[in-house]
Amino acid sequence: MKQLLLLLSLFIFQQISAQKIRLKVEDQKDTTVYLIKYFGSKLFYADTAQMKNGEVIFDGSKQKPGIVGLFLPGQRYFEFVYNNEEIQLETKGPDFMANMVVKKSEENKLFIPYVKFISSKKGEIAKLAEQRGKLQPEDASYTTLTTQIDALNKEVDAYQANLVAANPDKLVSKIVRMSTEIVVPEPPKDEKGNVVDSTFRYKYYFSHYWDNVDFKADALVNNPIFANKLEFYFGKSMMIQHWDTIIKYAFAFCDALDPKSRMFEYSVGWIASTYGKSEIMGMDKVYYYMLKRYFCTKDANGKSPAFWVAEDKFEDLCENLDNKMNTVMGIKPPNLIMRDTSDTKWLDFYSLTSDYTILYFWDPECGHCKKVTPKIQTLYAEKWKARNIEVYAIGKGVGKDFDAWKKYVRDNKLTFINVAVTNSIYEIAKATPEKLVPLYPGEKGKPTTLQSLNYQQTYDIYSTPKVFVLDKDKKIIAKNLSVSQLEDMLDRLQNKTDAPKLFPPDPEEDEHMQKD
Repeated sequence: MKQLLLLLSLFIFQQISAQKIRLKVEDQKDTTVYLIKYFGSKLFYADTAQMKNGEVIFDGSKQKPGIVGLFLPGQRYFEFVYNNEEIQLETKGPDFMANMVVKKSEENKLFIPYVKFISSKKGEIAKLAEQRGKLQPEDASYTTLTTQIDALNKEVDAYQANLVAANPDKLVSKIVRMSTEIVVPEPPKDEKGNVVDSTFRYKYYFSHYWDNVDFKADALVNNPIFANKLEFYFGKSMMIQHWDTIIKYAFAFCDALDPKSRMFEYSVGWIASTYGKSEIMGMDKVYYYMLKRYFCTKDANGKSPAFWVAEDKFEDLCENLDNKMNTVMGIKPPNLIMRDTSDTKWLDFYSLTSDYTILYFWDPECGHCKKVTPKIQTLYAEKWKARNIEVYAIGKGVGKDFDAWKKYVRDNKLTFINVAVTNSIYEIAKATPEKLVPLYPGEKGKPTTLQSLNYQQTYDIYSTPKVFVLDKDKKIIAKNLSVSQLEDMLDRLQNKTDAPKLFPPDPEEDEHMQKD
């Protein structure tokens, strides 16, 4: 029994020892140093330790495999690979990587020489490219330099291929393979030598873009290469920057990943956050659809696919999500059936036959609204009405606001469609809503809907003014535009680019209107 316990203790000790990260930096003063790690393209602090006599030890068992680094005072650091093995590295400044000696670590016996080789060849190529840049293509020296550059690139390719082939199971090999470009074959040609498909190269590259990535190797997400590839894949060089296109490929990409993996965590998080903060109009659709599919949908056990998100965060993420999805680009938003200023007539925008419809949410007491509303009236009277562009303006007219809304409409001679949840309708809705609202879809004799009565929630309107532009089919084609942007867009849509502009850009207005 004692022998068994001794062997077990020895085994545990060996396991712990096998994951120590021992680093020595010559001539380094005693100080606090940090182990840093990648998650995607961002660096994070992973551990802290005291360096004494230039030596420091970190517990590798606390770390996930990937590229890590030692961060020293003065914003100096060097990187290496950790993959659940004991590491012993020695170096000195000022060039830590050039002076690096690998005492122990099979991964870094591959990684450090590889980095040195690549760095050396990149330097040579850069010098030759600089020389070539000063010449004309027809110069003989230009051709010579090009040949030399090509030869160096082939050296790099051969080095990478040999490293991967000789060490297929090493993390370094998977990292190197992921960094290599896809080789695109020559496009097929007909019997006359003409290219059959001019898009062949692009289609091949796009369909094979991820061939060199081992998606079963979670550690690959812990370095910037994967993040850079993801960013390039969804960028304008590879993909049409249209929300529906992004959604299509985002779903396909994420659904193919292991839903319990860090690759899934990073990819879903990166796509959602990237398009959630995009300045391109309409990309919020990508964000909301990602939230719906990967954050706010729960399985039979009540768990979200987003396993990395704390339970108390889902309420904020998913609150009012369905209503927010009502107003994304390309969607036909819910109809609004509301009373006009007479408080007798019901009007809805689905029944309008206009080529374009502007949904305009405003408040007569809102300072920005007081600036924007007269401009919209001017555009409507002088341009839009004659061009079959209608404005369906939803004002805040409940309670004491009803009279203020009517007065503003009258005083400012607003001739477009003006509707609101009027005070009388508001009181009926509070007391006996069944008089106004259908009990089921299609019920006759009931003039409006709960969505209309709760239009602020339905359209996620918590600040004014807000603008949505709808096409003939009542689908959203633009939103959150300033008056000058609205004028310009509709002129372009109707081929009226030569029409005089009534309102120049207003930076303050632009900024306010574009707040979502």
